[in-house]
Order: sequence, then C-alpha cells, then structure tokens
Amino acid sequence: MDWQRLSGKRTYTSIRGEDITQSVADALQYVSYYHPPDYIHYLAQAYRAEKSAPAKNAIGQILVNSRMAAFGRRPICQDTGLVVVFAKVGMSVLIDAKVSFVELVNEGVRRAYLDPDNPLRPSVVTDPLASRTNTRDNTPAIVHVELVAGSAITFTISAKGGGSENKARFTTLNPGASVADWVVETVATLGSGWCPPGMMSVGIGGSAEKAMLLAKEAMNEPIDMADLIARGASSPEEALRLELYERINALGIGAQGLGGLTTVVDVKVATYPTHAASKPVALIPQCAANRHVTFVLNGSGCAVFNPPDLSLWPDIGPEDISPKYVRRVNLDTLTKDETRQWQCGETLLLSGKLLTGRDAAHKRIAELIDAGQPLPINFAGRVIYYVGPVRAVGSEVVGPAGPTTSDRMDGYTEKVLAATGLLAMVGKAERGPAAIESIVRHQAPYMVAVGGAAYLISKSIKSARVIAFEDLGMEAIHEFEVQDMPVILAVDAAGTSIHALGPAEWRKRMAADSIARSIGV
Repeated sequence: MDWQRLSGKRTYTSIRGEDITQSVADALQYVSYYHPPDYIHYLAQAYRAEKSAPAKNAIGQILVNSRMAAFGRRPICQDTGLVVVFAKVGMSVLIDAKVSFVELVNEGVRRAYLDPDNPLRPSVVTDPLASRTNTRDNTPAIVHVELVAGSAITFTISAKGGGSENKARFTTLNPGASVADWVVETVATLGSGWCPPGMMSVGIGGSAEKAMLLAKEAMNEPIDMADLIARGASSPEEALRLELYERINALGIGAQGLGGLTTVVDVKVATYPTHAASKPVALIPQCAANRHVTFVLNGSGCAVFNPPDLSLWPDIGPEDISPKYVRRVNLDTLTKDETRQWQCGETLLLSGKLLTGRDAAHKRIAELIDAGQPLPINFAGRVIYYVGPVRAVGSEVVGPAGPTTSDRMDGYTEKVLAATGLLAMVGKAERGPAAIESIVRHQAPYMVAVGGAAYLISKSIKSARVIAFEDLGMEAIHEFEVQDMPVILAVDAAGTSIHALGPAEWRKRMAADSIARSIGV
C-alpha cells in the first residue's frame, strides 16, 4: 500500500513487519536444504573433471547429500550456520511495525530455527568470553543495513558455517605489495577446515571493517567463473579473480583437503577506495554448504521461494560413491592391534557403537581429568566422533550429523588420549603437529568423514541417545549405533597424514601438466 505525505509530493511504500519476519524465516528454511543452482552446476562439472579418486568420491558424496537434502527438506549440513543479513532499504519505504528492524529479523531467525518440521541446529552462544551459553534459537543475527534510493527492501541472507568462518583472515599490505601473493600464501596455510570445494572471497580497500564486509557480501554473488574465463578479464578485479582461481586450484588442496583438481569453483573480488598509505585486504572462504538467497519485498506480501529444478543434480547413485576396496570395522570388538593395521588413505566402513563429543564436551572432560574426578562414561576401547547433530524429526533417529573441524580438539587430544584409552577419532580436516604426535604416541588413528554430507551420513546412524552432559545441547555426548558409516583414514598410527600427502602429490601432478602444456607435449 502507498502512503502519501501531507504535502502530496512524495509516495511511500508500506511494508509490514510481519512480512519481513516471515520472509526471513522462509528464506532460512529454504537455504537449509537447497543449494544454489549455480553451485550445483559448477560442482557437477568439478565431479566429472576430477582425477583424484578420494576427491571425486568426496564431491560425489556432497552432491548425493545435496540431492537427498533437497528431496527430504532437511539440512544440507549439521552446522546450520550463523545468520548474516544484508538489507538494502529503500528510502521511500515505511516499515509498519512496533519493534526495530533488527528485532523483526531476529524473530524470523527464531521461527526458522525452531520450526518443528525442520528444526535447525542453534549454534549461537551468548557471552563469548565466559559462559558461552547457547541461545537455543540461533539469535541474534548479524545484520547490515544500507539506505538506498527506491521503494523496496532487498535482502541477501546467508547461513555461514563456523568451520569456514573461522578461516577468515585480514591483513594490511603495503600499497605496492601483491594481493594475489598474500591470498595464495594464506590459503595454503588454512588447511581444509573450511570444507572445500567452495569459494574464496576477497575484499580490498576501505578500512579494516570495510574490507571484511566487502568480502562477506561479494561471496553471495552468482558463480560465473566459466563465463569470465571464456570472455576474459575487463577490469583489474576480474584479472585478479582469474589469477587467484588458477593459483589456488594449483595448490592441489582439493575436495576436503584430500588432494585434487578443484579447491575453489569461483573466486570473488570486491574493492573500495582507501587511504593512500593503506591496502586493507580481507579473505573469507565459503564452504561446500554455500547457503544464501536474495529476495525483494515491495509491499505486496511475503517473499516466495520456488524450489530449484531437481533435474539440475547429476545422476549419481550409491554405487558411484562406494569405493571398490574398503575395510569393514566392527567398533564393538575393535582392538589396538587392528587399528595399527589401518593404512593412510584407505576407506573404512564403521559399524557398531560410536561415541560423540566436540568442543564443549572435550573442555569438560579435560576439566574433570585435571580435577581428578571420575568421567561420566568409560571411554576405553571406544571411538569418538566430533559432531554436533541436528535434532531428529518424525521417524529419524538423529538429524543431519556431519563432522566438525577437528583441529579445535587438538589442544585436548594428548590429555584425553592419555587418560581415557580411546582407540580412534573421527572428524573433519587435518590435525596439527602436536595432535599427530599424540596419535603416534597413543597409537590412536584419526579418520575423516566428508564435511558437507551430513544428511547422507545420518542415514548410516541407526540409533542415537544422549549419555552425558545433556545440558550442552547439540554438544552433549551421544552414543550412535552406526552401520557402514564411510570414513577415510586420514592419519594412521605411524603418523602418515593424507592431508599432507594428497595435496603435495596433486601439486606435483598439476605442475607437471602445466609444464607439458607450455612446451606442447
């Protein structure tokens, strides 16, 4: 509806606060189970082109998981993200509400994450310095508002996973320094905790906070790298995108850090004027979940979100992501002698009872050990999975339950392995040097599940119950009964790491291929 000023010289568009709230809620539900079509298109191309068997299998699992999540309308990833909102509010808009704009957005977040048909995992904690108590509804969101000309509000909403957000980096370069060199050198140090294949977004200029905002907003732009390669660069920003795309993929990090051809499907670059003495540069990775959507409210009601064409997903079946050679593991009878036989890089299918525990649980276990107090359960002879699952609905025994980034547990690894007698660990991405030393010292191998395949993984979980630290919510210790849960042995008992071997091998292969092409071989 239009509102006329008394002077009759200007028309305003009224947008109901309820329409803002419900549209935010609907958008967050939508992105929880639908990948953007452009990402699926590019990921399918990467799957067909990939030559590294472990990486191809990982991409295949992500694609199968994505299709399952779309049909089942359940989260793509168990980390359903921190909500980030960019709102461009037309200056001819009147918002019909009794609460603030941010409160309208937060109520939409609350509705989305508490939706009984598809509850999303609340990950936001209050008081980041001390109690870190979960808000239980994923509020508050991070809201950025810009006033623009016009009579509508354009929203871009994303749900940013913690694993990729933790890998954001910032620097201030000398004006003459190379942005490309800094970005490539930095990406090489990030490991795979940001869950590739995804995107890298770079913000250059402005001030420290402006550069970060440039990068965060640019990562929500459409993926168009193939078009850019075909037509060539027409600006310094586009030239930098092309250079970074080639150089980052040449690092050989590959899907899940296993080594391969595709680490990023696109690179975004955004710039802004800056001080003559400065060159602020921000780098933010986007993970394989890649959840975001843009919509416009113009006073005509709530936004409408149409499902993507499900024919976009490639026809990949279970047989395509099942390695020919696997080792079956009975967790209920597992011994240290058996785990010593496992070889780095091989696929294991886990069946039996599996414990869970991640950041908060490890912190509490370590505190109990330090205090000389008994632990709530006997960990001896068990395997632990670093996961915080989504709440189950309907007939599910557990919601999507993909791995969390393992290096956050590195600081507890020596203490926990020494005191508990755990046989092995399952998580995502690489372990640090100290953790690998502990793995060798205690002969406790480390396995990885595919980040971005949370819904697919949950189908191998046949029962689940909380057995300790129930007050921690999704971070409580569960006991899963699993059947043929696929993992890759990432660090064996001798300390050999696939995250070191895989990328190194593929860097050499791609360098050799590049040299061969340059001399016409």
